[in-house]
Amino acid sequence: MTSAPTSSRRLRVALVAPSLRYVGGQAVQADLLLRLWQNDPDIDISFIPVDPPLPRALAWADRVPGLRTLFREPIYFWHLWRQLKHVDVAHIFSASYWSFLISPAPAWFFAKLRGKKTIVNYRSGEARDHLQRFRSAKFVLSRVDRIVAPSGYLVDVFREFNLAAVVVPNLVDLSQFRYRERTPLRPHLVCTRGFHQYYSIDVVVKAFAEVKKEFPNARLDLVGGGPLENEIRKLVAELKLSGVNFTGVASRQTIGKYYDDADIFINASWLDNMPVSVIEAFGCGTPVVTTSPESMPYLVENERTGLLSKVGDEKALAANVIRLLCNPDLATTLARNAYEESKKFTWEAVRDQWVQVYRDVSR
Repeated sequence: MTSAPTSSRRLRVALVAPSLRYVGGQAVQADLLLRLWQNDPDIDISFIPVDPPLPRALAWADRVPGLRTLFREPIYFWHLWRQLKHVDVAHIFSASYWSFLISPAPAWFFAKLRGKKTIVNYRSGEARDHLQRFRSAKFVLSRVDRIVAPSGYLVDVFREFNLAAVVVPNLVDLSQFRYRERTPLRPHLVCTRGFHQYYSIDVVVKAFAEVKKEFPNARLDLVGGGPLENEIRKLVAELKLSGVNFTGVASRQTIGKYYDDADIFINASWLDNMPVSVIEAFGCGTPVVTTSPESMPYLVENERTGLLSKVGDEKALAANVIRLLCNPDLATTLARNAYEESKKFTWEAVRDQWVQVYRDVSR
């Protein structure tokens, strides 16, 4: 339900973010915000994609990563200059490293040229390394009107560099998911992280191999895609594991089915921020077993909303899975606590936080 208007004038906000052309965390969050702000009494929303489509004559360049960026950048700049004229606040999504220079930095620059207020919604778990290695990052971030991060972890990292930030959590549309308690608790695991270096799917597979020793009928659904998929398939073959299902990438409309089918969510990332996949598991009642990169305790409280283990330690990760399977009452308690935690990430909880940020910077 939408809150009552807090002002007679609707604020005009432009989301500057990746489109769903290449599905990723930023694109999904931006799309969710764009849909939820429609017909809102306080916010008039618009969207400026950082990845605008190329003209038909240049469409072939879409298959060449560096070249498509070169051709797309002037088109992006033109859209920024033209569309930012008509807004009050630019809400700029941001990753790190060269991506920061290609997308958020130009958006901040053009917004300033237009005399508009700027919010950088920084979302990368690599913030500390980014700020240490790229002087341009602190130069830009120290000049925006507000830095917003989805986690207290990033707020603490920014503080190390004398940058102030506020938290507005990630959003999860819980209407896509069904909460249920797992009785009985089966050895059916799910991991919904992509096949990328940061997410250590190899550790997930090795942990699953340990679980199989105790529960030979165990299953593992790997929901996602990415550059390391072939390596993970080879690892599964080398370990002679049965019960591993590579499902491919799931759409927003179908992802809930995979959580609902499984009984335990497993994650082995070594670098993270505020993973929506964990929050989705909270919302589904799928008990969470995860490694503990520096950011994870800001989301998962060990022994209350999930079980944490050391990064890179497949045996410890497996031991926590086995612990739940041997103690289903603990799994139920964790799931119930986590479900209550998931309510902090709904539109009803997050909407007014964004309105407050927009109004604060527009004064």
